[in-house]
Amino acid sequence: MTTSTLRNAIVVVSGLPRSGTSMMMAMLAAGGIPPLTDNIRAPDQNNPKGYYEFERVKRLPEGDTAWLAEARGRAVKVISALLTHLPPEYHYRVIFMHRHLAEVLASQRAMLASQGHAVDEAEDTMLAAAFKRHLAQVEAWLAQQPNMQVLHVHYNELLRNPETQLARIDDFLGGQLNVQAMSSVIDRALYRQRMPETL
Repeated sequence: MTTSTLRNAIVVVSGLPRSGTSMMMAMLAAGGIPPLTDNIRAPDQNNPKGYYEFERVKRLPEGDTAWLAEARGRAVKVISALLTHLPPEYHYRVIFMHRHLAEVLASQRAMLASQGHAVDEAEDTMLAAAFKRHLAQVEAWLAQQPNMQVLHVHYNELLRNPETQLARIDDFLGGQLNVQAMSSVIDRALYRQRMPETL
């Protein structure tokens, strides 16, 4: 993909919440792709390096899509549940983040607990099954979209073998990224919910 092609495309970072989407946004920003973010959601103990969110993304189901014109050539975070609301008249390069579901659920529980919400670990099996169904549906939908090219990146593999994964991302986005700067964003100290994939 040429630099001019990238300028006309919208780079979408997607996946389940707590799957590494914020880290990927930070990496792309360091690599040279400006993020579309309004900084309304401030960094906190759950995401000390920031969330890189753009509030209007949440209004996609209501038809708020005018902002996408300014997203071309930039990266924007769109959780997997909202991908199907992206209008077809734009071209998207989607980096879809995956993470072991046990870790996703543990991270979500930790976030809820830090916000004072009650958590019930007994619901994990049910939630894991729902997440698996959702991911299968979204991936099947993505595969049928002619205006979307998708790169699947596993958060755990990115931390385990960053050089290989960063090379894949750089190639997917045209080969012009500052891979060394992207690598410096990875902070293994923030990998706090580590466990085998049991769900």
